[in-house]
Amino acid sequence: MILFLLPAGDYDPTEAAVPWAALRDAGFEVRFATPAGKAAYADPRLTDLGFSWLSPWLMTRRAELAAYRRLTVDPWFLAPFAYEDVEPDAVTGLFVPGGHAAGMRTLLEDATAQRLFARVFTRGLPVGAVCHGVLLAARATDPATGRSVLHGRRTTALTALLELTGWNLTRLWLGRYYRTYRTTVQREVTAALADPGHFLTGPPLPVRDTAARPGRGFTVKDGNYVSARWPGDCHRLAADYLALVRAHEAAQLS
Repeated sequence: MILFLLPAGDYDPTEAAVPWAALRDAGFEVRFATPAGKAAYADPRLTDLGFSWLSPWLMTRRAELAAYRRLTVDPWFLAPFAYEDVEPDAVTGLFVPGGHAAGMRTLLEDATAQRLFARVFTRGLPVGAVCHGVLLAARATDPATGRSVLHGRRTTALTALLELTGWNLTRLWLGRYYRTYRTTVQREVTAALADPGHFLTGPPLPVRDTAARPGRGFTVKDGNYVSARWPGDCHRLAADYLALVRAHEAAQLS
């Protein structure tokens, strides 16, 4: 089974739903895990509440929101595992969406989730992460080295430019909504790497991809791991992660 790790709530709906839909439509079994084994819903500001006049730029787009609504009625979404109840040997792939609202901390700071991520990653199984989800990878320790599993790997994540732009656009009325932590995602992830140059920021002016034009997105692939920066990369990320899963499946059958 492919396992999606979700926080108790507040994740980005595009970052979860677009990769889930690609896997589900390809016939793969996708299960979910949350801190307490309860269904976890996305950040309501991204799905319903909006951002006043900035909503056309910051809210979830129509097609991606439809994918999220479909996700929320999936039987496996409604009956997730608790992190502690996941049997690691039953997992054949792992995906971690991001999000910037405070609820994401229930995933990113969870020691059980970090250990699970490290175990799957170091077994060479297909792993994907996007945005703040890459923080879980940075915080996951390889027991063989005592370092982050990302040490020696190339990755991307939410860039400081994207994070600080969102914060500056909204901080007058939303405060630290776009700043999950005082340290930017890019800075923390880069600190976990063997070389700062292993963090790739992609084009300086990102353009949102679509189902019809996934090539607009930006991803970084390194072995069994693929990462992306923000919701605007998720159609390409979904395609790249699906390719990893299929390649792993083919290798197991050969």
